[in-house]
Amino acid sequence: MEQTTLLIVKPDALQKGVMGAVLSRVEQLKLRFVAAKVVRPTRELVEEHYQHIKGRPFFQETVEHMLGKLHGVPYAVAFILRGEDAIARLRQIAGATDPEKADPQSLRGQFGRTRTSGLMENVLHASSDPTEAQREIGLWFGAQDLAGA
Repeated sequence: MEQTTLLIVKPDALQKGVMGAVLSRVEQLKLRFVAAKVVRPTRELVEEHYQHIKGRPFFQETVEHMLGKLHGVPYAVAFILRGEDAIARLRQIAGATDPEKADPQSLRGQFGRTRTSGLMENVLHASSDPTEAQREIGLWFGAQDLAGA
């Protein structure tokens, strides 16, 4: 089934200089890149994106991470991808959210790390399911970004 999903290359990946490696692996999936943009996320955007972890002890550090405060890179790069089983295929190469538990061949296993504070620097975000993909795409991309997509 054809699906649309969101990929975000996070500030830690940009600071480490691994965006090219991430995109190279994503390209191997043969998904279509529907839209892309560099985003300087606002606190409101990040808090809404991560609403599902609000109230957890690591929420504020996660927000600071996505705002670039921990890496000196105040932006992320967001992509909309479309293709057959796009969500599951992207998540498979992404690996487990926790880099310590991710397959060493996955992107998070190769490039992620867990800080001593417990924050998972996992280099990318990949939507978890079609409902979340639609919600997240609406947050990160406006109607003007999606014209003709």
